[in-house]
Amino acid sequence: MLSKIFSAAVIGLDAQIIEIETDVSFGLRCFNIVGLADKTVEESKERINAAIKNTGFKSPYQQTQRILANLAPADIKKQGSLYDLPIALGYLSASKQTQFIPKNKIFIGELSLDGKLKPIKGVLPIALMAREKGYSEIILPKANALEAGLVHGLKIIGAESLKQIIEHLEGKTKISPLKIDLKEIVKNPCYPVELDWIKGQEYAKRALEIVAAGGHNLLMQGPPGTGKTLLAKAITSILPTLSFEESLEVSKIYSLAGLLPQNQPLINLRPFRSPHHASSEAALIGGGNPPKPGEITLAHQGVLFLDEFPEFHRDVLESLRQPIEEGKITILRAKHSLSLPARFTLVAATNPCPCGYLNDPEKNCSCQPSQIAKYKRKLSGPLMDRIDLSIEVPPLKYEKLIAPDALNLTFKTKEKVEKARQKQKQRFSKEKDFLALINSEIPISKINLYCQIDLKTKGLIRSYVNSGKLSARGYHRVLKMARTIADLENSENILYNHLSEALMYRVKQGE
Repeated sequence: MLSKIFSAAVIGLDAQIIEIETDVSFGLRCFNIVGLADKTVEESKERINAAIKNTGFKSPYQQTQRILANLAPADIKKQGSLYDLPIALGYLSASKQTQFIPKNKIFIGELSLDGKLKPIKGVLPIALMAREKGYSEIILPKANALEAGLVHGLKIIGAESLKQIIEHLEGKTKISPLKIDLKEIVKNPCYPVELDWIKGQEYAKRALEIVAAGGHNLLMQGPPGTGKTLLAKAITSILPTLSFEESLEVSKIYSLAGLLPQNQPLINLRPFRSPHHASSEAALIGGGNPPKPGEITLAHQGVLFLDEFPEFHRDVLESLRQPIEEGKITILRAKHSLSLPARFTLVAATNPCPCGYLNDPEKNCSCQPSQIAKYKRKLSGPLMDRIDLSIEVPPLKYEKLIAPDALNLTFKTKEKVEKARQKQKQRFSKEKDFLALINSEIPISKINLYCQIDLKTKGLIRSYVNSGKLSARGYHRVLKMARTIADLENSENILYNHLSEALMYRVKQGE
């Protein structure tokens, strides 16, 4: 007998329908799974056999049968444990131990040996695909039901065991579809660090405001203990709140990576990723076999913070150059190709030298000139040219540390940032050639349109370009930054003082 059950495969951030055909015939006892299945899917035969037996049905190994499960299309790599449930149901249907109509239903789930259902990764992309393809119902582990429930227009059936699903399909004991209220799931963001908490550092706070408003990249330099890490963490408190569509996109990434909390299936706080400086290139940009998202993808729509910037391996840092420019990363392997989003704001922090006290008026630097030169050589010119703002974070005096806290600084700054972002969204809303939502994403072909400056301002930037202080890339990035500063000041035109401030952050003192 032949049965057909529908499941899904996650490829990148998208899903695709997988048709599981199960044929049961008389012959020598064997159980084969074909269709480019990986080791996890191959091992599912043992889990399925034990789960069916412990649920009270006749398992494949208890009968003289030849069982063949085909996962179609056969040219797509099948991986993960989500095929346990559909293969088990396909066998039970083909062997006439149960009867049900699988039409318009998607089945996913991992089986334990006693027939219980365990949670799986990548449920949200599968649910979105099921709705798009016209499927009406998705049956999955109860632990994943809340995540799938984010997708409206789809009946979500969350079950605890294989037996419960069979009874539901046969109409013996119906499982009520999950109904959720998004207002109960979406909670007010709780920021780990707020801008109000940081004493002094007004210059750095202004830089954070520009970074948040335009999505520009930032490098902070200063001796240890001046608050660089705290400033980086505070940026999420002034970034605009994620829209529902952006939250779904971020949640899809975390669902695929298995990092989505069960009690909070919708991520509405912009990501803040801070990988250790010993991280490998694959951990940072993604990779492996099969390819998986790295930190730059997990930081999508948020902040990637690289502390101890020069301590990262040079090849790891150089691999950031292309994603910074394009907002995505394409990972190519011999048998796999994966394109992942990576629209993040890069915030980096570094000490001026290995010991951290170069040019410090209070402490002497213990580094040799060769050590300092080697330390700075790790940051290549092409990489530094992609940094929009470079600022010094000096030590604080006692008077600053005991000064009263700034009142509503986070709220006021965030309000300014959101107004600036709204202006940018309205400005680019009519564009069809590109999908930029913030100033840092303006393509070169549109800079003359959106970043116009007067003759006096042109004279200022001309002197910097002709003197070699600004490269061609730096010229474009300064104009984008000046556009952001003008938006923060609610100015339709880029004025001389806007460009002067942008150059102050871009060009180091003394150059």
